[in-house]
Amino acid sequence: MRTVRTLATAALVGAALLGLAAPAALADSPSPSTDSGKDGSGAGPTEAGTTFRTAARFLPGQEATAQAATGDYLYWVFPADTGQRPTVDATVTLPDAALRHGPATWRVDVYDGLRRRQPCMYGTQSRAAAKETATVRLTCVLRPVRASADTWSNDPLPGSYYVRLTATSLPDEDLGQPFTARLGVSTVDKGGAYATDGSLAAPLVPGATTADQAEADEEAGRPSAVEAAAPEDGWSSGWWSDRWLWTAAGGILAALAGIGGYVLTRGGGRPSRVPPAV
Repeated sequence: MRTVRTLATAALVGAALLGLAAPAALADSPSPSTDSGKDGSGAGPTEAGTTFRTAARFLPGQEATAQAATGDYLYWVFPADTGQRPTVDATVTLPDAALRHGPATWRVDVYDGLRRRQPCMYGTQSRAAAKETATVRLTCVLRPVRASADTWSNDPLPGSYYVRLTATSLPDEDLGQPFTARLGVSTVDKGGAYATDGSLAAPLVPGATTADQAEADEEAGRPSAVEAAAPEDGWSSGWWSDRWLWTAAGGILAALAGIGGYVLTRGGGRPSRVPPAV
């Protein structure tokens, strides 16, 4: 009976440990982030940049809008941190069908802080719109952002991410016609499933400089480029992930399993019917 109680206690302790780690694992569920702007609203910029340098900044959870002429390149930039998997969702409202002369193809591309184009895991990155189509929706689900990566790899790293929207194919007569674009980004926290050892010295953001320059900016009361481009809650250090919880829980369960095995196999000691001198 004592052995049964011991094993039952071990099982309950293991279940409790796994229960502690489970909430972190729920971060892998595909529910979009509900982050809002720093002012508490979901309003974003109402204009877009026309180059990487003039890209309009917004945060995940906000909606950026812009009105432009067909044929223009529109640029936005948003921050993505370690463990996040961003999803870019763009909607283009086309000119009236009576004013258009044929189909058009629209495309959205995403670039990281080094201006490397990042491939989409899935989603409709490019779509052809017939002449009668009123709106076009484009989606790009990026790979999860890693804390660090090999220099030769193209893995996404924490920092700024640029979104470029444009029409790649359309009749020449339709160039210059007005359209409206709406852009939003949601993030899913993938946690320790994509965690890596190490971290960058600084996120990949425009104007990121050395630690000495960052210290000089702090002494002068100026926000550094890294701070100015940070997410709403700031940049994470990159060393923590929920895999630490799973590792600790696994180690404790292994220890409990060893204790349970010893209890089951050690036997009852010297039988009572055997004389002490034997």
